[in-house]
Amino acid sequence: MTDSADASIHASAVKVGHRAILIRGPSGAGKSRLAFDLILAGRAAQIPPAILVGDDRLYLDVRDGQLIARPAPELAGLIEIRGLGIRCCESASEAPVGLVVDLQASDAERLPPPGSLSTRIASIVIPRIPVAAGFSPLPMVIAALTTTESSLSGNHSGHCWKGIGNHIHRTIATE
Repeated sequence: MTDSADASIHASAVKVGHRAILIRGPSGAGKSRLAFDLILAGRAAQIPPAILVGDDRLYLDVRDGQLIARPAPELAGLIEIRGLGIRCCESASEAPVGLVVDLQASDAERLPPPGSLSTRIASIVIPRIPVAAGFSPLPMVIAALTTTESSLSGNHSGHCWKGIGNHIHRTIATE
């Protein structure tokens, strides 16, 4: 998938640690919900601290070889909480994108082929999680953040006693 940078897109983003998770999907797919769930997971120490970059509308541009997400100025610090309306939320002015989550992705599979686990946006290749309609994205995102080579957990495939993949460590929330 290729997108152009330096354009306004319909998406949300949350900065987790030092990188943003870019959340894409059709209207009503749950982008704001996942953004808020990630913020709550950060507060619960399930993942590194998480802060909103933007909800509903973002700008993307390339700087120093990284894709940078920033909120639309008129929406900065605002997030929609379904059933409660638009709420103010602590936010970051920008963050480099480190992961893309595509909600209601038509190519989501139980065991996805490696080619579907990355996307190219403005010539930058970024890890990607395709999520099928009807599936909760939060467990997948937490797993990606805590059980991959780039995660802080140190629980990588080389530590797998079966030698076939990543396994969740029992102290995942405290690492």
